[in-house]
This record gives sequence, structure tokens and C-alpha cells, in this order.
Amino acid sequence: MTSAAVPGLPQPGRCLVMGVVNVTPDSFSDGGSWFDPEKAVRHGLDLVAEGADIVDVGGESTRPGAQRVSLDEELRRVVPVIKALTEENVPVSVDTMRAEVAEAAVAVGARLVNDVSGGLADPDMPRVVAAAKVPYVVMHWRGHSHDMQTRSVYADVVREVREELLHRVDAVLGEGVDPSMVVLDPGLGFAKSPTAGHNWALLAHLDEFIGTGYPLLVGASRKSFFTTLLAEPDGTRRPFAECDDATVAVTALAATAGAWCVRVHRVRPNVDAVRVAAAIEAARPMHPGSDQR
Repeated sequence: MTSAAVPGLPQPGRCLVMGVVNVTPDSFSDGGSWFDPEKAVRHGLDLVAEGADIVDVGGESTRPGAQRVSLDEELRRVVPVIKALTEENVPVSVDTMRAEVAEAAVAVGARLVNDVSGGLADPDMPRVVAAAKVPYVVMHWRGHSHDMQTRSVYADVVREVREELLHRVDAVLGEGVDPSMVVLDPGLGFAKSPTAGHNWALLAHLDEFIGTGYPLLVGASRKSFFTTLLAEPDGTRRPFAECDDATVAVTALAATAGAWCVRVHRVRPNVDAVRVAAAIEAARPMHPGSDQR
């Protein structure tokens, strides 16, 4: 199954791979590594060389407990990096909850707005995206990082996340966003308990989101539910950066299910995973008795 294409973005006929560039000092897995603009640009270009279809640039950490940065600081962090990358013809998305940052990013060449709040953090965001005519990732979100985990209470996480996401889609469409520009994201790790199985339930039912007809972005990379699952027998949690192999497994699952894109920190092995999934999918119409060894 191949997800629908998104206008203005690469269409390789397989699940896309979005590489992460965190221009922050405090992101949960790589905070500070790419805080310097020149290092961030270099890292973005390295991700493209490894096969990234899109580079996602963010200037505000959304790890649990993170505090917000000012508008001016977020602009200072991301705009020069996005401008430099787009001048190298890199397809760039901006990871932001602020309409003013999205507008500035698009002005210097960003081709996608990735809003983890789905338009809830800044009511001006849908109107800005609609005017810019760029694709818009609407993620499931219940609140800012400082208290989002207190909101991870569900009777049926798959049904509730799907319904809340579609409610947000209706809202952004009402503000003028073109339906063909909407991408869904179930928000793994955001107001989802790593110990209650919420994230695993969502991954087990990706078809519920793909079945909406909207392209699906899956962002599992280096999330805390991996560190919990892969903890040592004494309870010591696996470091975020040592969960990348598990991310590749989820990428293979998502690509096979028909996700449009996966958002990852390490690009090359995830590109390998989506290429393998695409090869398997391409072989499905073959006659069952065909010998392809």
C-alpha cells in the first residue's frame, strides 16, 4: 500500500523519510548537537546525502517537561538554517507551533509546516498555512510539554486520538486549508503514556488513520516508549540514542502499512527499511507461485 502523494513534496513512490534537525540546546536526544547554525546546516545536508527526502528543522524542544522559548529566539534559531538549506535545494519542513515562525520559514523556502499542536497552540496557524498554500501536518495534541503527560488518559486511545485528530482537521479546513494539503500525525509520545501501551496501540492500528484518506506521518524516533520497552532487567532505561534499531523496526511497519512519511533522527537505516518495504509491496501482485529467488 502506498500513501497518497502530498503536493509540492518529493514523490518517490514509497514512504518518505524525514530527517530531524533540532536547532535547540535541550531536545531530549540530541540537544545542543546542532545548536550552532553552521553545524545545523551541515547536518541537514548530511541527512540528505544519506537519503532524507525532507529535512525537518525545529527551534523549540517538545520533550516532556520542556518550557517554551520566545518567538524572537525561535526565529533566530530556525530561519537562517532553513534559508541556507533551501538555497541548496533541500526540501525543508519547519517544526513549529507558532504562526509567525511558520510564515517566516515559508518566506525563506520551507515547503511544509509541521505543527505538533495541530493549530491549537496558535489559532492563527491554519490561516497562515492556508494563505501560504503549503502542506500542513496536523498532529494529535492535548497540551504543552510541561504538562502533557498529565493528559494521557484514554478509555480507547485509538478511537479518541482518531476522533480528536479529525475534529482538528475539520477546524483547519474551516479556516481555509486545502484538504489535499493536510497530513495527519497520531502524536506518538505526546500525551501518550509510555507505560500504558498507548503508543503501541496506535502503531498496531495505523490502518485506522490511513483509512481516513489523509497521508500519515509517523514520528516514533527516540521516543520514551522505546526506552521503557528496552530497559535493562534492573529497570535502567535504554538511552534515547540507543533506540535507533527499534525505530527502524517501526519504520518498516509504518511503510508496509501505507504511511506517507516517517520522521527519524538516523536516516540511512530508515531509508533502507522503506526501500525494503517498497520492494515487498511491489512483489505482492506477482503470482503466488512465481519463483523470485
